Amino acid sequence: MSKIKSLMHYFSKSEIILWGFSVIMIIISFAMFDRVNYITLTASLIGVTSLIFNAKGNPFGQLLMIIFSVLYGIISYTFSYYGEMITYLGMTAPMALFALISWLRNPYKGNHAQVTVNNLKLKEYILMLIPTAIVTWVFYHILTAFDTANIIPSTISVTTSFIAVYLTFRRSPYFALAYASNDIVLIVLWILALRVNISYVSVIICFVMFLINDLYGFINWKKMQKLQQSS
Repeated sequence: MSKIKSLMHYFSKSEIILWGFSVIMIIISFAMFDRVNYITLTASLIGVTSLIFNAKGNPFGQLLMIIFSVLYGIISYTFSYYGEMITYLGMTAPMALFALISWLRNPYKGNHAQVTVNNLKLKEYILMLIPTAIVTWVFYHILTAFDTANIIPSTISVTTSFIAVYLTFRRSPYFALAYASNDIVLIVLWILALRVNISYVSVIICFVMFLINDLYGFINWKKMQKLQQSS
């Protein structure tokens, strides 16, 4: 009970409302359109919870992201979205582990519940485009070889995912915007999947909630950055 009370004080009222609303929407969509694939429900709830911790700069969010990546990789495999499966199992999960280590090693003034926000130079953002282009090119050919469904948005998802995980590792506030871009791509991907299985509505709702949470995460990280730089 004491841990629950401490969490209630740790998050602001708006954050609790955002998380609660996201959870309710995910559960309702699952009850209406799925009611079978509990792994989807579990992954969605873990994922949205990881985002509210990430928005606070808490390393626990990265631990939850590793678990979500594994579950989402399994879900993607069921619809032959091999790009999503390979991306999350082969890139997002390992990079989330590196990000977890990076966040734990860089606490803000010894507070392990908040990471020190990094202020990247413009040069690094530009140089980041080189490995991004290479990863995109390599994955496009891999996905083509696997006869991946909806190859173009699947490849774009790889690009946005790589940028997101790199910026997360580097502790840049813009990682949340990159993930928001990835959420939009994933919403498109799973809308295309509706032609085969209506139950994927629950996955779409999941990523809509992710989009809202990632946008909030960016706003909160910019606030954290200003507070850290002014103190």
